[in-house]
Amino acid sequence: MSTKHLTVGSVEPPRTEGLLRFYSMKFCPFAQRAALVLKAKNVPHDVVYINLFKKPEWYSKINEKTLVPAILDGDKIVVESLDIADYLDEKYPENPLYPADPAAKQQVKDIINKAGGPQGVFIKIVLGKEEHSAEEWATLLLEALQPLEEELSQRGTPFFGGDKPGMADYMIWPFAERAGCIGIKLQQKLPLKDSDIPLLRKWRKDMMNEPVCKELYISGERFWKITKAKVAGEEPAYDEI
Repeated sequence: MSTKHLTVGSVEPPRTEGLLRFYSMKFCPFAQRAALVLKAKNVPHDVVYINLFKKPEWYSKINEKTLVPAILDGDKIVVESLDIADYLDEKYPENPLYPADPAAKQQVKDIINKAGGPQGVFIKIVLGKEEHSAEEWATLLLEALQPLEEELSQRGTPFFGGDKPGMADYMIWPFAERAGCIGIKLQQKLPLKDSDIPLLRKWRKDMMNEPVCKELYISGERFWKITKAKVAGEEPAYDEI
């Protein structure tokens, strides 16, 4: 296990036999998806943080793409956040995050796919070079969020998973959690009213109070410091923020 992000010239910490290893970067929303699932399902694991600006040489021998997240379960390596989530829910059936019914499970996957719209707008605002006014970005984001607002309305439950968070909630949350960095990037808040997406507003507040989300919380301010360095081509101060 590492508490700091390991970099060039480092040595991988010794592994514990039988213990799943999770390779992550503390501020990555995709890695946080995997972290949320591991915590929500109480899967025993240790964590090794990777400096993505100066990746340790040994990591390419484990994961040839050298990206995060990745998990090593015995001799099996699994990469990509959604694949990791599916693997964990199947391999460790306690505290299931997907419904057992195949049709209902597919509906959850469809919700996760719908979330790709607002996530794409978020990434364009924070990492992209497109220039729009705050009003124009708000219109684009609101349009992308409507399918999720409608989904909550149709379900009539506080979470996409029902009365408690499920897989869709945890896959969407890392981007909703970091929404505050949009205002920092644009130097003004988006002109969105609570009445525009009332169910998603309430969902975000409810998710913020979930113990797993509290434990892994990354503020928009902290995320922006990492992102700003990345956009500038500078090494982020992973362990100082």
